[in-house]
Amino acid sequence: MSESRPHGQRSVYVIGIGMHRYQFPSSTPYPTLGLTAVREALTDSGLAWPAVQAAYLGSTGIGMAAGRVMLRYLGSTGLSVTQVENASASGSSAFRLACLDVASGETDVALAIGVDKFGDGQRAANKTGLDSLCELSNLPPVKFALMTQWYCDHYGVSSNDLARVALKNHNNAARNPYAQFQKRRTLDDILGAPPIAGALTALQCCPRGEGAAAAIVVSEDAMRRLGLDRKRAVRVASSTSCSETHGGENDPALARMVRASAEQAYQQAGIGPDQLDLVELHDAFPVEEIVYGEALGLAPAGEGLRLLLDGDSAIGGRCAINASGGLLGMGHPLGPTGIGQVAEIVRQLRGEASGRQQPDARIGLAHMIGLGSVAVAHVLIKDTLR
Repeated sequence: MSESRPHGQRSVYVIGIGMHRYQFPSSTPYPTLGLTAVREALTDSGLAWPAVQAAYLGSTGIGMAAGRVMLRYLGSTGLSVTQVENASASGSSAFRLACLDVASGETDVALAIGVDKFGDGQRAANKTGLDSLCELSNLPPVKFALMTQWYCDHYGVSSNDLARVALKNHNNAARNPYAQFQKRRTLDDILGAPPIAGALTALQCCPRGEGAAAAIVVSEDAMRRLGLDRKRAVRVASSTSCSETHGGENDPALARMVRASAEQAYQQAGIGPDQLDLVELHDAFPVEEIVYGEALGLAPAGEGLRLLLDGDSAIGGRCAINASGGLLGMGHPLGPTGIGQVAEIVRQLRGEASGRQQPDARIGLAHMIGLGSVAVAHVLIKDTLR
């Protein structure tokens, strides 16, 4: 999906975005969550529902056929509907499939929608029929508490300094009307919250809940034919995906996976990490933003904390990381999260992120990981289409 259109693919543009605020579990039916986001995306794009030819729904906790059951309330138009489950990367994967659908020429207008309610949390890793060496080994807070300790020991940094990631992102979220948390915090708030695992407190662990996010992608032909506003279109310059590999002790598998997916995304988009103006990445726990920021090439190994302490990753800094508030502040309802990242970047590149705008933003990266583990990356660029 780069400008050179590899393998004969067409260029793809995000033309409409929509959200339902992320929130704590409630009695709100999932169609209400999802259709709020879809209707907002349709209004934002200037499209009517019958123009959408394919829909890809990312969800983890609702159940079979959620997409078709929900979308029929907009009208039965015969469109293709595909449901995607890829853990935390479900929405990112749905967005990737929608982009590939348009890039291939199969359709001209495709919808990616992520929606989730807080489900039962059942994981395939717990259904292998094999005994685990440790019953806690698959619990994310334990896994990332260990990563936090490893990073602090390996690079000689303080866990209290890593907690400043949560401080930054909670305060970014306080400026985001779609965020689950919208309260400014102090470092004492972050460190003084109830302990969860190791050095991690409750405010250093992302909240789960519910919500929805939607993005409509189109071809350039569709923009012309349907009379869409080209000035508000954002180009999807690349879309990549990979899974983890084996490696050395000093190079965590998740970091290698993030690095590999990002390098592919940069190559496909024809850019380098130094050209990024903003990044939305998986920060369910503070150490992730630091480790993945290094893997994305934003800082050398062991120096990711400097991005934070020097203000380079703040809104207005060299490359704003998680201006939305990230998973820590905006929330992590799973299915919508990756599409919510895309929506935030599109909003930023349009200059419409009121109260949290990264100045002169032109290139953004949305990066998500999912248990398993998988990684999905998208580079979005503000073109000068007229």
